[in-house]
Amino acid sequence: MKFSFTQLTAMLAIAFASATYAQDSSWPLTLTEAQALARERNYDLKLARSAIESAKANVLIAGAAPNPSLTIATNSINTTNGGGSGRLWNRSIDSIARIDQLIERGGKRELRQENAQTLMQAVESDVVDTERQLGLIVAQAYIDLKAAQEKRAATLETSRLMESMLAAAQLRKSAGDIAGSDVERVRVDALRSQNEVESAKGELAAARRTLALILGLTERMDSLEAVDPWAELIGPDSLSESRFKDIITQRPDVRAAMARVDAADAGNRLAQSLRTRDVSVGMQYEHYPQPGDAIHGNGSSVGFSVQVPLFTNYYYKGEILAAQAARTAAEQSLLRTRAIAENEIRLAWLTLSSAAERVRRNRDELLLSAEKAANAAEFAYKNGAVGIMDVLDARRILRATRIDALAAQVEFSKALAAWQAATAITQESRK
Repeated sequence: MKFSFTQLTAMLAIAFASATYAQDSSWPLTLTEAQALARERNYDLKLARSAIESAKANVLIAGAAPNPSLTIATNSINTTNGGGSGRLWNRSIDSIARIDQLIERGGKRELRQENAQTLMQAVESDVVDTERQLGLIVAQAYIDLKAAQEKRAATLETSRLMESMLAAAQLRKSAGDIAGSDVERVRVDALRSQNEVESAKGELAAARRTLALILGLTERMDSLEAVDPWAELIGPDSLSESRFKDIITQRPDVRAAMARVDAADAGNRLAQSLRTRDVSVGMQYEHYPQPGDAIHGNGSSVGFSVQVPLFTNYYYKGEILAAQAARTAAEQSLLRTRAIAENEIRLAWLTLSSAAERVRRNRDELLLSAEKAANAAEFAYKNGAVGIMDVLDARRILRATRIDALAAQVEFSKALAAWQAATAITQESRK
């Protein structure tokens, strides 16, 4: 049995994670492994892929020629004597065997096939677009998990620091160095930090469960761990107008809309072809012996027929109008899909540019200044230059700045994932 690269990657990820899970309760995952698992196990993607089989079946149905029909009948049976005496074949009974075949004209079969095949191409592009969107959803959930892990680690560190400060403050109170009200202020901050730890634990559990549900790993909801480092700080690539148009044209959602326009064209021509009359041809064999023909074996005959519909009451105007309306709707859907794709790419470019700038500002300016201010306040407090409230204020500012820096990093990572998803052209979409 042969496996695709995606299937092998997913199986290796599951095997590695299972071995790790046997040793401890964590399941370390890279983003690449998470996306491979999602492509294999995600429920929505499996449902989208099942539509391809239905589309293939419609192609087979569209290409099938009309079946002939066989008719066998007996007529003119005398209810009194059963058609006479003797062998049944020689009795005066009218026996008929007939075959009729509908011959489609106007290229109806070819147009049905064209319509079904282009719809299948649209469905295949839909699946590729579902994979593209799923990759973005997995990346965003993975980033949320990593952010929740770091927030929990940061709150634990802050809580331990506040507990240490509280213990030191209580010792200094016993020595008479600080007032009891200052100790209570430190205690309030210590209790707040414990609440933040509990809140961070809840956010981490929610992030794990969200990612596990997307990956179809409901049995390991509480053990996932994001191990990838934060994305490197880069800006979006500049897009030339030709490159921009190429991305738009090759995007799977746009290709699906284009295929549906082609299918609507074929459907319109198919509706027009209904005005081309189909022909039914028939051939029959009839056996009706008379009493005097039994010796000579006469009474058999053959016949042919041609049936042509007469468009005296209806000329398929409704079908043609419906097909034209479907063609117009498909064109509008294509225009809408193109506009959404263009807006998505341009918005992703702007978002990524501004997010990168915020990360730089938080990392290189705000966070460094807040750390310097906190260290200076602690040094001054140890030397009796400032009070405990100055240290607590500096610590609060540092904690808030770190949270802001983490939020900026999360925003940048999601913006980068959105930019990559918006501008990605897969190999399937190039076909």
